[in-house]
Amino acid sequence: MSNTVEIILFVAGIIMFLALLLAFIRFIVGPTLVDRTIAFDVLTVGSLGLMALFSFVAERLIYLDVSIIYGLLSFIAVVVVGKYIEKSL
Repeated sequence: MSNTVEIILFVAGIIMFLALLLAFIRFIVGPTLVDRTIAFDVLTVGSLGLMALFSFVAERLIYLDVSIIYGLLSFIAVVVVGKYIEKSL
């Protein structure tokens, strides 16, 4: 990879990590269950982005498969929690 691409990927990783840190703070501080659920969803989406970034940097496609499965499980978990919040589970 060229030096410019490495710098861009490094900056993107730092920005994604900072976004995950802020979402984690919202997850801990969030006063309601809805706030925590949204923060959990943001955390999973951000970690999916980091997995994809790591997969690209490490040149290992297996991590993309893992992130797809993780994304599906995360989606199901958020839907279940949403149903629980609506009391229709």
